[in-house]
Amino acid sequence: VPVRPSHRIPFHWPPHAVSMDFHVLASDWSGSDEFELDGEVFQISVAKTPFGIFGRCVKYWNEAKANSLEEVIEGLKKGLQPLLDRQRAIGQALGMQGRCTEEVRKLSRSQLVRLLYCRDRDAAAEAQKEIEKQASSGLFTEALIHILDDRTHPLRRIAQWCVLDMFEDLPAFCRSPEDEVKAVAAIRDLVWSANDDYARTIYKAGVVLGGHVCSDQSAEALLACMFAPSRVGRRSAMHAVFHLAEWMPEKRDLIVEQLTKASKNDSEPLLRTFAACMARDIETKAPEHVTEPMFPEEAD
Repeated sequence: VPVRPSHRIPFHWPPHAVSMDFHVLASDWSGSDEFELDGEVFQISVAKTPFGIFGRCVKYWNEAKANSLEEVIEGLKKGLQPLLDRQRAIGQALGMQGRCTEEVRKLSRSQLVRLLYCRDRDAAAEAQKEIEKQASSGLFTEALIHILDDRTHPLRRIAQWCVLDMFEDLPAFCRSPEDEVKAVAAIRDLVWSANDDYARTIYKAGVVLGGHVCSDQSAEALLACMFAPSRVGRRSAMHAVFHLAEWMPEKRDLIVEQLTKASKNDSEPLLRTFAACMARDIETKAPEHVTEPMFPEEAD
């Protein structure tokens, strides 16, 4: 069963250096101390000024200001915690004991792929950026398709969303038509069998097929998925064909025909209504489409 991931929270480091606001001079950092956090000892420099006491953990570019050294240390601990949590999450994704202090851009190709499964979605997104830089090598394609085929890893929705985001530019990753065929088939299968839409992954899959790939194969996949066993998959396909009709107008009549069929036969009342509205919007060439419905359990 996949884990429902939280939203991505962009990570920014280093944080603002508070000493710059008070023009603390290099010569003011004359003291030193240390503190322990999560079993690790951190060395700090201390500056005592008329404006208060400043502490700086030089190794991690973190600062704090307070009226006492104890408060400074507590501020440094609070400031460091997000970095340590992120490094721990990366280490866990890579199968390490403890934190990973290596920069993501210095990780190996296999480590970058593993990092797509990081519970910290921003760290996974950073791995995605590094993979995108090497897309033309073709070395990641097979692994990325394998991620779309994953049906067991609890954090697979995070990784699959990243792959789908990359596959918006599918030719950049596929060095042959055969690779593109495999990728589209993997996206279709993901939509076909999905029992959730965590991280909007299945919605994203439809958008990739209908709004970015836009080939005969992707069109065939979406039209089939409108009658998939998965209701979240059917919803994704019903939404995506609106964009497919924009990019491939020669398929508009067939799309409307299939949506009309779904509007009469889908087992889910919400989707029958949705299909009818989408058929209307596509047939009339409306500039916007009706909002896709949410299922009751998704409102939590």
